[in-house]
Amino acid sequence: MEPHGVLVVGSITADVTAFSARFPRRGETVLGDDFTLVLGGKGANQAVASARAGARTWLAGCVGRDPFREIVLDGLRAHGVELDQVRTVDGRTGVAHIRVDASGENDIVITPLANADLGPAMVDASIAATAGKAGVLLLQLEVPAATTCHAAKAGRTAGLTVVLDPAPAQPLPDDAWRHIDLVTPNESEATELTGVEVTDAASAERAGRWFLDRGVGHALITLGAGGAVSVTAGGARHYPAYEVTAVDTTAAGDAFTGSLGAALAAGDDMERAIRRGMAAGALATTRPGASPSLPGRDEVDALMTGTTLEGAAR
Repeated sequence: MEPHGVLVVGSITADVTAFSARFPRRGETVLGDDFTLVLGGKGANQAVASARAGARTWLAGCVGRDPFREIVLDGLRAHGVELDQVRTVDGRTGVAHIRVDASGENDIVITPLANADLGPAMVDASIAATAGKAGVLLLQLEVPAATTCHAAKAGRTAGLTVVLDPAPAQPLPDDAWRHIDLVTPNESEATELTGVEVTDAASAERAGRWFLDRGVGHALITLGAGGAVSVTAGGARHYPAYEVTAVDTTAAGDAFTGSLGAALAAGDDMERAIRRGMAAGALATTRPGASPSLPGRDEVDALMTGTTLEGAAR
């Protein structure tokens, strides 16, 4: 029997989000419109997106011994993420401070804290614990880069399909890329990593070739409202975006990668998996927040087929 689950190795944070009409200028104070405190972190968001897409999903990550621990664990549990690979370590749970303006744009400061304790031995134990159950490994860069690189190599050795969302963008050793089956940067991450200024489909293709030249099997550059560009050895293809009204772009990339990973684990071909990821990413922008914005499988199906599902695009 083929494994249909997803293992996510990555960050877990408590997301503290302030909403205001505009961002303050340096030294300025502005009055906000709303505030939320919810589960976040790119690892947790990808895990929730994968679980809500229908895949059995495990998250390998670390939380601290503080009041935020129960907030994030309750959030993961509520969305159906398996918790047996989440470790509690001394110290504090990671925190993300997010600001969102009226146009839906955001900026984020991540304080890793417990996430910095996620190490290679934990990764190896989680890969072993999910052997025969998980077929896809999802990675990001909010935990130590050395841990992510180790996870990619160990995952490839274990026969998993390795997917990396290289965010926040940072240089990786050249030999790390050859263990990645699929990389999913947005335009700014692709620009920073490759040195190619990504502004359109043509420049996205050039950036995608940079990843392939370093051994990545498939580069998928997301362009927000501009869609996505898929680059493989066989050529490049542009996928148009789903049209939605964006409220908050937080976690859109996590929705994209988590839903895509779940689709690959379920046996969907790459084209359908990409379209599912794009639909999930689009829906995530229509709601405020990180984990609360991640759509369910039925909502993604509705957007892909053009049908109406109550609550699918609030």
